[in-house]
This record gives sequence, C-alpha cells and structure tokens, in this order.
Amino acid sequence: MCLAIPGKILSSEDLGLARTGRVQFGGIVRDVRLDFVPEAQTGDYVMVHVGFAISKVDEAEAKRTYELLSEMGALEGDLPPEDVSQN
Repeated sequence: MCLAIPGKILSSEDLGLARTGRVQFGGIVRDVRLDFVPEAQTGDYVMVHVGFAISKVDEAEAKRTYELLSEMGALEGDLPPEDVSQN
C-alpha cells in the first residue's frame, strides 16, 4: 500500500536543480523534496510520499487525514499524537 502523510513546510531552499524543504509531521521534522509542488511555500501543507511532496493540501484536509490515519492505527509508533493546527 502506498501512503502519503500531510506535513507543514517550515522552510524551503532552492538548490539549483532541486528544491527541498524542512517539513513537520506532528512532532517530527524531515527534509523533503518539493520539486513536484513548485507553488508550495513556507506555511503550506503538502502530502508527502517517500520523501517527495506530491501535492499541496489545505490545513483542514491535513487535519482530516491525520484523524483518519489515527483512527486506523496507522500512526501508532510513527508520529506522536499532535493536533496539526497547533503547529
């Protein structure tokens, strides 16, 4: 199964041939490639799959996705239980 997780872009950097960003998932921050979402900016939410942001989503959609993943138990042990609206 393929799964994309919503995260909030904290910062981004253009490296010439690539664009990367620091993205927060609950209490975890990871480096993510932003090449597929050139319109995404700091503060935006993106869906991330295997280290690549694949689409931009609004904050409400990110929160709904976290809630659904939590209900399914898909976040247990992976992400700390935090409300994305507080980040």
